[in-house]
Amino acid sequence: MGLRSTRYVKYWCAYHFVWIPKYRRDILVGNVAEYSREVLREIAEEIGCEPIAIEVMPDHVHVFVLCPPRLSPAYIANYLKGKSARRILQRFPELKAKAKYGKLWSRSYFVATVGNVTADIVKKYVEEQWAREE
Repeated sequence: MGLRSTRYVKYWCAYHFVWIPKYRRDILVGNVAEYSREVLREIAEEIGCEPIAIEVMPDHVHVFVLCPPRLSPAYIANYLKGKSARRILQRFPELKAKAKYGKLWSRSYFVATVGNVTADIVKKYVEEQWAREE
C-alpha cells in the first residue's frame, strides 16, 4: 500500500473504526450483515475513502479505511454511521422494532489511527524536499 496523493498532498491516513448497534443487540446477521458490508464500502467510496477491510459481526462493525487528510475521523465516523443506518433501515424495516427508537447505531464509536510511516520515510521525504529547492 503506497502513498496516495492529491494535487498538493502526499498522504497515507488510515483509520480503524469500531461501533455497535444500539444496546449491542445481535442484529447484524445474514442478509443484514452482507448488505451492511456493501453499504459501508459504497459510502466510504462516496466520500473519497478507500476501504481496506470491512467486517460486520453480529454485535459490532469494524471499518478500516484510507482517507484523504481533509476528512477528520469524526466526520468519517458520523458520515458512515448516519448514511449506513438510513440505508439499512430502509432495506430492512423490521430492524426498527429491534433497534429502540428507530436508531440503528449507538452514538459512540472507537477510532485508532493506523500508520506505516517510519522515521526513515519522513527523513527521506524531508531530504527530497530540500534537494528540490536547490
